[in-house]
Amino acid sequence: MAEDTIKQENSSGEKRPAIAPATTPEGTIRPLSNDDGSMSLIAHLTELRSRLIKSLVAVALGSCVGYCFIDEIMHYLTLPAGKLYYMQPSEAFFTYLKVSIVAGFLIALPVVSYQVWRFFLPALTSRERAVVAIVVPTSVVLFFSGLAFSFFLVLPAGLRFFMGFGNEELQALFSVNKYFEFVIMFILPFGFIFELPLIMTILGKMGILTSKFLKRYQRIVFFLSFVLGAIITPTPDVFTQSMIALPIFVLYEVGYLIVRCVLRK
Repeated sequence: MAEDTIKQENSSGEKRPAIAPATTPEGTIRPLSNDDGSMSLIAHLTELRSRLIKSLVAVALGSCVGYCFIDEIMHYLTLPAGKLYYMQPSEAFFTYLKVSIVAGFLIALPVVSYQVWRFFLPALTSRERAVVAIVVPTSVVLFFSGLAFSFFLVLPAGLRFFMGFGNEELQALFSVNKYFEFVIMFILPFGFIFELPLIMTILGKMGILTSKFLKRYQRIVFFLSFVLGAIITPTPDVFTQSMIALPIFVLYEVGYLIVRCVLRK
């Protein structure tokens, strides 16, 4: 059996005991942690790999669930447009795969957010952990709220406008692949736009934003919200643009009230 201490000789000729690596009851070597609780680069990479694998597994399982319910998902996706067509033999199959993967990511989004939170957890203080524990679920809820708002309210209005150009000589025939890409590009921005109050709250808590600063630029934000609405839906339809611009401004006002009344900044 190896001795726990080893006599070594330093540069001055004195002999002192050198501490051997700690061992577990099973006899395996236990890595020594730093006194400040920091992790080595290898430990960080190992932890990152573990979190990535768990996230990918969650997305894969979610994609399998999405593929099992692909008919129901496609039914709800095609409700605003009606009947769709596919121009190539493999177009429908690959579109189904894309829809399944996107659905799997959305299903696994809470798990992915949790894995990201757990990766940064060791570097946070107890107070920061409490804040992140609130921020992460809130961001997920706001993201899904933005997707739902866009899909059930804004997307049908936009499609009605575009389909209004049809007549007896010009009829709309939507390709299933192009329609799916249009839906994704149309609703995803709303998921991020609905994060605006949360971002403003965080910046206000950090002291970067103040209620005085936000109030000063209210009119500019109101104007830019309509500009962004015109960019997302480049149509002269004021109703469709307002359905995009007004929620942006309302979210801005919510963030302003939080910074002013809750944070008192």
